Amino acid sequence: MPPRPYEFLTRLLDSPGPSGFESAPARVWRAEADGFADAVHADVHGNCYATVNPGGSPRIMFAGHLDEIGLMVVHVDEEGFLSFAGIGGWDSQVFVGQRVTILGHAGQVEGVIGKKAIHLMEKDDRDKVSKVEDLWVDIGARNRKEALTRVRVGDPGVLTSTALRLPNGRLSSRSLDNRIGAYVVLEALRRLAGKRLAARVTAVGTTQEEIGYTGGGARTSATELDAQVAIVVDVTHATDYPGIDKRRHGDYKLGGGPILSRGSAVNAAVFDRLVAAADREKIPYSIEAAPRMTSTDADQIFTAARGVATGLVSVPLRYMHSPNELVQLEDLDRAARLLAAFARAVKPDTGFAPH
Repeated sequence: MPPRPYEFLTRLLDSPGPSGFESAPARVWRAEADGFADAVHADVHGNCYATVNPGGSPRIMFAGHLDEIGLMVVHVDEEGFLSFAGIGGWDSQVFVGQRVTILGHAGQVEGVIGKKAIHLMEKDDRDKVSKVEDLWVDIGARNRKEALTRVRVGDPGVLTSTALRLPNGRLSSRSLDNRIGAYVVLEALRRLAGKRLAARVTAVGTTQEEIGYTGGGARTSATELDAQVAIVVDVTHATDYPGIDKRRHGDYKLGGGPILSRGSAVNAAVFDRLVAAADREKIPYSIEAAPRMTSTDADQIFTAARGVATGLVSVPLRYMHSPNELVQLEDLDRAARLLAAFARAVKPDTGFAPH
């Protein structure tokens, strides 16, 4: 990966932005888009938009969500310890022993997640699963009054982790789910900027996907754009590590290229065009079955407004919803190439209605 895109990716990943509080990564994303897009803006929900060829047709939306899972302060006790709840879907075991960055009203506040030491537990408690209510955040405060000068109820936070480059083109970080989707859609747009293109293409960094039970930013942004076609970029589970039943979860490898979903949220013509684009570009890919929901922004976009012809491109990822998720950088580049190739092939008279 060339230095500039990698530097942009790591700044994006390292910017704390749990669902509902995506301002920091959104600023990084918009600043990068300003360098090549014809128009860049944000809306009232925090969704970020970057457009090329604004007079083109049809209107294509590339969507990747900016938010990540996190936590929120729900109580400060008299000793200055913070009770918290998860933002998004957590395995509570992941919290144990972690460092935390809280987005306080006066700046970032560092802390650690505390738990009773194993030496002090009763024998029966040692084998029990830790629950969030058994844990707390220690920010080093001496009492509640001091803690409240730095944090308050409702402050969000993330587990403290930064991007780590590993051998063989691999990258570990928190927030890969799905900051890399927001990265890929903008990199696809970069490949289209200044090129001959029939369609209007808008990359969107959407908000609140991890808690988007009522549609989050994906539905409102698709409606604002009046999108006719949308490609969502998210992550899916790589199954190339021990203990995974591939008969249940499929066979997906890091470095295997993007994964194309098929299911009720995916328009058949969009899927076929993604396959054709991958074949033209000699991009390896896999297919993932999504017989019900996809659990991505695609579920919110395909029914937005009058309906949007939607596709889903996923990047294989290990250790989802942890502070050390893992991807292969080559898969990000391939996903961006695929989206750009798809958009170049769409013309004003291209039809997406099923036959």
